[in-house]
Amino acid sequence: MSIPTQFSNVTVIPKANIYFEGKVISHTIFFDDSSKKTLGLIYPGEYKFDTGAAEVMEIVAGRCSIKMKGENEWKRYENGTFFKVAENSFFEITVEEGILEYICSYE
Repeated sequence: MSIPTQFSNVTVIPKANIYFEGKVISHTIFFDDSSKKTLGLIYPGEYKFDTGAAEVMEIVAGRCSIKMKGENEWKRYENGTFFKVAENSFFEITVEEGILEYICSYE
């Protein structure tokens, strides 16, 4: 999977999605086929996210560690990599330094 560098023909929601007192910020974009993605930033810290739909998280820049629901081990991801999260699940994410930039696609 190749991480996109730009998107064309999208509708952008200007109001930011802000979580964890501003330490996680994203913007939603919609495509002509009604699919949606969020583009976001995660500042250093440890966070837990619940999922409704299945998600694919693509790392655009930075590094993080992820622990999925039911797993005991943390796995490391960095720019150019991705991970998938099941629907109706959760994942924990840790960013130790810098800012993590991501694209989240909903399946």
